Amino acid sequence: MKKRVVITGLGVISPVGNDVASFWQSLKEGKSGVGLNTSFDTTEFDSKIAAEVKNFDPTQYGISLKEVKRTAKFVQYAIAAAKQAVESSGLDLTKEDLHRIGVMIGSGIGSLHTIEEEHKILLNKGPSRLSPFLIPMLIVNEAAGLVAIAHGLKGPNTCIATACASGSHAIGEAYRTILYGDADIMVTGGTEGCIVPTAVGGFCALRALSTRNDAPQKASRPFDQERDGFIMAEGCGLVVLETLEHAQKRNANIIAEIVGFGMTCDAYHITAPDPGGEGAAAAMAMALKDAQMNPEEVTYINAHGTSTKLNDKIETLSMKKAFGQHSKKVMVSSTKSVTGHLLGAAGGVEFAACCLAIKDGVVPPTINYEHPDPECDLDYVPNTARKVEVLAAMSNSLGFGGHNASLIVKKFKG
Repeated sequence: MKKRVVITGLGVISPVGNDVASFWQSLKEGKSGVGLNTSFDTTEFDSKIAAEVKNFDPTQYGISLKEVKRTAKFVQYAIAAAKQAVESSGLDLTKEDLHRIGVMIGSGIGSLHTIEEEHKILLNKGPSRLSPFLIPMLIVNEAAGLVAIAHGLKGPNTCIATACASGSHAIGEAYRTILYGDADIMVTGGTEGCIVPTAVGGFCALRALSTRNDAPQKASRPFDQERDGFIMAEGCGLVVLETLEHAQKRNANIIAEIVGFGMTCDAYHITAPDPGGEGAAAAMAMALKDAQMNPEEVTYINAHGTSTKLNDKIETLSMKKAFGQHSKKVMVSSTKSVTGHLLGAAGGVEFAACCLAIKDGVVPPTINYEHPDPECDLDYVPNTARKVEVLAAMSNSLGFGGHNASLIVKKFKG
């Protein structure tokens, strides 16, 4: 018998709220987190807008002022979201076998900010002036490592870097780690903090970012015919997964149950999706097979939905291939219309949104959907949240390099 794995805790740091409640309220209200980019001078950049985390105080999460200076932003977000997730799960770590609790956190980039700043020092002052914290600050695995240190978690610990699919891959592999018997509990998801000149400039060079600088809150418009690119965002989304047996033994509050995971590769192009949509469709089909579910059993799909011309068209095609006739009935939305694109953190934040949709019986909307695209013709829950019982939800993440990941979570029934 396959073990059952449930979600018992959530933690979110996002452009629309630094806790789960405010994040979820913003999604339901369709309240955009996009504004002018205040992280650096954008005068020479084509895209001058971003979805930044606001009013974040790392010291609220046990990070001292001294540690703040030598801890990258993506790691600070992970420590904060992990604290929220563990606290909301009701876990008493003093009563747990810490060797049976692991951490798996994805990130697409790590700390480009550290690389930028320290490279300036290298060029201007020489290698002897480089910070001893340069390497530990920039490497992607430090989020998982420092979350484990913060809580004393000694079980399986690793990170995944698959661009915009990182968070979803991390959750999927953490789920499998529990199924395989290597842990009873996993803290998992994705984190990112790279609204910096190099990243924004690089995506501008790819012509991937929206340049709707005069109307920032209207800029992220997935599936809309007038979409012109995605919005750089930052933040973190983490969940606590644990075996049903362990959760019931401690009388935990069960939010939902994770039942399926699928991952594939397009093997087509470094940045563009396969025009036939086969890879993403195969990942969705694999997740359905893993969950032993029919397409008709899925109520809601949280789409990757980046607001780029290619992604939205090809993802729509992929959903049609994977879901057949049910693709016209299943509700689809892109919460990136509200949060922007959190890159490696997107999968974690959007998986949390799926759990909340099931818990509260609300499907969040795709805002800024004003001009229907004939090639994007599904039910994208336009502009207004929908009150409906969500029995099962799928979360899709598609990353550069052709990485595809699909997760399925459903309403828990004992």
